[in-house]
Amino acid sequence: MAKIEITRTELVWPGKYDEQGKRVVPPRVNLPFQVIETINESRATREARKRPTQTSLFDYWAGDEGQTFEEGWRNKLIWGDNLLVMSSLLEQYAGKIDVIYIDPPFATGADFSTTAPVGESGAEISKEQSVVEEKVYRDTWGRGLDSYLEMIASRLEVARLLLAPTGSIFVHCDWRVNSVVRLVLDEIFGPGSLRREVVWDRGNPSGGKAAANNFIHVHDTIYYYAAGSAPTFNKIYEPYTSEYVAERFLYDDDDGKGRYRLQGSGAGLRKQYLSQSRGRAVTDVWTMPDINVMALEKTGYPTQKPEALLERIIKASSDPGDLVADFFVGSGTTAAVAEKLGRRWIAVDLGRFAVHTTRKRLMGIEGCRPFEVMNLGKYERQYWQTSSFHGRDPQQVVFEYLTFILKLYGAMPVAGMQHIHGKRGGAVIHVGAVDAPVTIDEVVKVLDECVATGQKELHVLGWEWEMGLNDTVDQLAVERGVRMKLLAIPREVMETQAVDRGDIRFFELAHLDCSIDVQSKRQAVVRLTGFALSGADAIDPEVLAKIEKWSDFVDYWAIDWDFKNDTFVNGWVAYRTRKERRLALTSDAHAYEAPGTYRVAVKVVDIFGNDTTKVCPVEVH
Repeated sequence: MAKIEITRTELVWPGKYDEQGKRVVPPRVNLPFQVIETINESRATREARKRPTQTSLFDYWAGDEGQTFEEGWRNKLIWGDNLLVMSSLLEQYAGKIDVIYIDPPFATGADFSTTAPVGESGAEISKEQSVVEEKVYRDTWGRGLDSYLEMIASRLEVARLLLAPTGSIFVHCDWRVNSVVRLVLDEIFGPGSLRREVVWDRGNPSGGKAAANNFIHVHDTIYYYAAGSAPTFNKIYEPYTSEYVAERFLYDDDDGKGRYRLQGSGAGLRKQYLSQSRGRAVTDVWTMPDINVMALEKTGYPTQKPEALLERIIKASSDPGDLVADFFVGSGTTAAVAEKLGRRWIAVDLGRFAVHTTRKRLMGIEGCRPFEVMNLGKYERQYWQTSSFHGRDPQQVVFEYLTFILKLYGAMPVAGMQHIHGKRGGAVIHVGAVDAPVTIDEVVKVLDECVATGQKELHVLGWEWEMGLNDTVDQLAVERGVRMKLLAIPREVMETQAVDRGDIRFFELAHLDCSIDVQSKRQAVVRLTGFALSGADAIDPEVLAKIEKWSDFVDYWAIDWDFKNDTFVNGWVAYRTRKERRLALTSDAHAYEAPGTYRVAVKVVDIFGNDTTKVCPVEVH
C-alpha cells in the first residue's frame, strides 16, 4: 500500500483511503426520480398547470409576489437509499437546502422492531423490520465502527454540498459515536463551522438495570454545524419557571402592568415587566421529555423523536418557506413539523414501512399541502445492474443478471429457450427485466412457450408489474393448463450483505378484489370486497392469530378515479390511525364531469407497508 502523507491531525479508518493513498470519494450518480403517487392534489389541479411530460424534480412555478410557497411546489417523500437519493439531488439542489437534520442509526445492538395495531380492535403486534429496512443498520455496523464511519462520512460529504450558504446541519447521535462523529464533521465542514454542541436531556432514564453500577444515561448529543459564516438563526426563548419568577421578579406597583424586576444601575436603572419579557433564552442544554407512550404523536416507530425537539431546531435555523431535509426520516417527525411550521421539506428513507408511516402522519395534519411519494425505481436497479455485473457486452451483463436472480431463487439456468430462463424442480422460471414491468404480453409469450415445450408449472419473477396483470394472466394460465405463480423480486437482492446472509425471500403477489357501482348523475362508488396476502405461511403466527377478517390486513387504501398509466393521483383515501381503527370499505361517490370510459386504479397498503394496485375500467353514461 502506498504511503499516506499525514499533513494534519485526522481520524483514519480502513476504507478511507485506497491502495494508492488517495481519499475514497463517495460514488456520484445522477438518477432520475419517479413520482409514484401525489397526495392532497386532484388530477384536475395537476393537469391545469399544463406541466411538461418530463420535468425535473424541483421545477418552480411563478407565484404571486410574497407567496411563502412557490405555486406548484410539492413536498417530497422519497423511498430509496439515501446516498443515491442525495447524490441525485445535487444537480438541481446543490447549495439550496436551508436545514438538514439527520438522526442516523447509532445503536449497535438496539431492537428496531415496531409495534403496530392490527384490525379494528387495535391489538398490538410486534413488527420486526424487514431485511430492506434493516439494510441501513447492516451497512452501519456490519464491520463495527469502521463501517459506521464509512457510512456517515460519505453522507455528510454530500450533505455539505446540498446546504445553502446560510444553511445549517444538525446531526443527532449518542455516547456510542459522538466523539468520532464530531471529528468527521470537523474534517468535512471545518472545525470553525461548529456552532454548538447541544445536549438533549430526554428526562426519561434508559438502561437503568444496566447502569446499576454507573450513572444512568439520560441524554443525546446534537451537533450544530453551519455551511457558512452567517447561517440563518432565530433566537429561541422559553417561559421562565415559577421558581425563577418568584426569585427575580420581586416588585409589583399595582399599576396593572404586573410583576417586574430592576435592570441596569444608576441613571440606566429600568423596570423589566414580566408581561413584556420574552422569557429565558434557550441554552445548549435542552431539557424536554421523550415521547410518552400515550402521546397522540406516538407512531410506534422505534427511533421516533418528539416533535418539540424538531420544532426547536427548525424554528431556530430557518424561516417560513425555507427548505428542510431529513435523509433518515423514520416515522416522519421532521417532515410533520416542517409542514406545520410552513417550511418546504424533503424526507427520505430506505424503509417501506417508514415511508408509509410518514405518509399517513402527514395526511393526518389539517391543511397539509400537496406532496409526492417518489423513488428512483428502475433507474436505481439499472445502476445496480451495470455496477454489479461486468460482462463484455450488454447481452453478457443480462445473462449474469439472470443467473444471479435464478441462483437466489434456487433455480438453474436453462439453454435453448426464448422466454424461459431457468428451472427449479418441476417448475420453469421467467425473470423480468430490471428496467421495465412484467407485462401481460410478456407472460402470454412465456405461457405459450410452456405449452409448446410441455411445461406444466411456471414461476414468473418480477420487480414491477403491469397494472391489472394479476387477474388477467391467472385466467390465461388456467386456459392453457399451466399452474402459475407470480413472485416479487425483493429489493434486498441489491444489498450484498443481505445476499451473503441468505436473507432473500420471494413472495407471491397479493390479490385485491373490488367492485365499482356507477349511480345516477355519473357518480361512481368503489367497494373493497377482498384482499389476500399470498404466502401467508411466511407471516408471523402472532400476526395471523390476531387477524379476524381479510380487511384486518388492510391499513390504507386509495383511489385514482381517472388513472392514465402514470402517477397515481390520490383522489379518495381511507386509512387507520392509532386512535381510529375502523376502516371504511366503501368510498364516497365521485362525480365524473362527462360520460366516457375511465380507468379506476385502487391501491391497497397492507399492515406491513407493501402496496398492491388494481385497475378496473368503468363506463360512465
